[in-house]
Amino acid sequence: MIRNLKRRNMEAFYCKTAAEAVQKVSSLIADGSSVTWGGSMTIRDIDIPQALKQRGTLEVLDRDELTDRSEVVKIYERAFSADVYLSSANAISEDGVIVNIDGNGNRVAAITWGPKRVIFVIGMNKVAQTVEAALSRARSTASPTNAARFDIQTPCQSDGVCHNCNSPESICNYVHFLRNSPRGRHIVVLVGEELGY
Repeated sequence: MIRNLKRRNMEAFYCKTAAEAVQKVSSLIADGSSVTWGGSMTIRDIDIPQALKQRGTLEVLDRDELTDRSEVVKIYERAFSADVYLSSANAISEDGVIVNIDGNGNRVAAITWGPKRVIFVIGMNKVAQTVEAALSRARSTASPTNAARFDIQTPCQSDGVCHNCNSPESICNYVHFLRNSPRGRHIVVLVGEELGY
């Protein structure tokens, strides 16, 4: 997978543990950089935000510290001019295509354009054999779990099965495939643990 990602013009690393991944991500971010992230549970669960704040040398844009929705939206907008944007993925194919499904579109927009660098932290539980299998995982595993996490009333939230719905509260509004990294701005840190969903 590392070779396949490099063929797609992405830097790629493998860390056996989440703790190693936190150190690797931190080492990839230069002092003085501005950094933010989307709604990734992986990023939060392994405490990357805390590690970056403890450095004291970064401008950390943390929407989780905010309660005012308009201030959160400002962080979404500032993400496009950030030096580093952190994300995970809903799935990744063995040949290196990264798949994400998004409700608001802020995450896939930042992955696509804006921040100077995008660093993905992806647990090996998200690896799928093919792009089609990766999309299936994103739709049938990640999306129903995210709908339940946010208590969004979609058909998949109630029964855990993707219905390809057009529900007013659908969180599957944007489907994103990252096939290649223009200008080499994407970095992938694969982690030998089960992270996120």
